[in-house]
This record gives sequence, structure tokens and C-alpha cells, in this order.
Amino acid sequence: MYYAKVDIRNKNSLEDAALYVYLLDDSPKLAIRTRPVVIICPGGGYAGTSDREAEIMALQFNAMGYHAAVLRYSVRPAVFPTALLELGSAVGWMYEHAAQFHVNTNQIVLTGFSAGGHLVCSYCEFWNQKWVEEALRISSDKLRPGAMILGYPVITAGEFGNYSSFQHLLGDAYETKKMDLSLEKHVGPQVPRAFIWHTFEDQAVPVQNSLLLVNELVKNGIPVEFHLFEKGPHGLSLANRRSQSIKGTGLQPGCECWIEMAYRWLEEWILRGE
Repeated sequence: MYYAKVDIRNKNSLEDAALYVYLLDDSPKLAIRTRPVVIICPGGGYAGTSDREAEIMALQFNAMGYHAAVLRYSVRPAVFPTALLELGSAVGWMYEHAAQFHVNTNQIVLTGFSAGGHLVCSYCEFWNQKWVEEALRISSDKLRPGAMILGYPVITAGEFGNYSSFQHLLGDAYETKKMDLSLEKHVGPQVPRAFIWHTFEDQAVPVQNSLLLVNELVKNGIPVEFHLFEKGPHGLSLANRRSQSIKGTGLQPGCECWIEMAYRWLEEWILRGE
């Protein structure tokens, strides 16, 4: 395995922003010649990035046979679009190093949890806009995501919003720009296929966040698989003891199947070669 810390910072990034890559070795004895890569954006309300949704998650995807990376993106006091551009730099790095590390650039999968889900979804909606290309100095054909996986994502700034996430993301511009980043409003053909899961009992980020997004994906003919579990609070991560918090939260046996469901969803797509 190749493990490295990659500098993806831009002029507004925090000092500790970085991409941590976990890339599997190639072998002439394996039929697989290139692999998907899963770039993970942990949650944290745009105030931090959770360890419970970081390396432990990357290793799960490594075990599935995928390359993985964790983006420790800039949070408050950094404001939009700092983190989005860091994610763009991470995607661009994968394109640039695809031949070296045997990355399939048609299968760059962005995975986000909670506010990290907002970051992933916003990138998947805005990646092809001219301002992103100009800010990164990377052509949009090398910024395209192949799929997204969202766990209990922050989506809306409306009635069911997790308002603190938007406040941290926008700072002084919160009141004037919050609806511009209410993501159910920006779904279009540029958005890739999606796997989304949430729980009915989530009080921090109500399930309506996912429902609003799923409705728009369906309207726009974008393939989506959505799982709504009844039990479980916000921030479950793997929902088992491997990602359980020090406070004892995050253990929900009925939800831990989500990672296997995501694997099956990814494999079906990969085998179709789309």
C-alpha cells in the first residue's frame, strides 16, 4: 500500500487541511488492472472533521478492493468555497496520478457524512462550473466525479436545515447566501449516480434532507439507491463497535448493513463498466 499526505490547500485553506491517500499496490498476478478510488469527507458540522468517519472508513473501502483517501478539509473560520476547492484538488490529484497508481478515473467515488455529505453533494453539483475550473486551474474534464455515497447528509438550508453547518460554512455571508447552498435546488445532469442512507430518528439532520435530494434526483433521471432505517441517531458512521464513540454512541446493529449495501451497489455499477 502507498500511504501519503498530499497537499491540496488553496490560498484560503487552513494549515492542517490535507488529503491522506491509502492506495493499494498493483500486482501482475491480479486480473484487476485499475481500481476505483473512494474519497471520503468526514462530517463535523463544518467545525471539524470526525475521526470516526475517516481512516476507519478508508480501510473498509480498501478491504473491498478499492483505493481510498480521506480529505481533512478546511472548516471554520474558513468559508465557502474553500473546502469545495480542496475536494476539487483531491479529484484532480487522482486524475493526475491515475497511471502511476492504477486509478480508474471513470470510477472516482466521493463519499461524505453529515456536513461532509453537504461538501460532496455541493461538489457534485458545482464541479463543472467555470469558476471552479478557473480557481483550480484544472480543466473540468479532470474534475468529474463518477458517483457519490452520502450518509445522513446535510442538504437543505430550508425548514429542515442543520443551520449551524451553514453558519460555519458561510460565516458573515450566512443570511445572504444560505439558500444558494441549499442543495436540493441545484440538481441537474452534471450530478452523478448516488447511494444515500439516513435514519428516521435522526434529530440533528432530519431525514427530510435526504428525501428532498432523492426527490430531485428522481425528477432529473439520475440513478439513486436510498435506504431509510427506522432506528438510530445522527452520526452513526459504520454503526458498529469499530466506529463507536468514546461516549458509547454510534452502535446501531440494524444500520451496519449499509456498508455492505453500498459495496453491492458499487460492484454492480463497476461490473457494468459505465
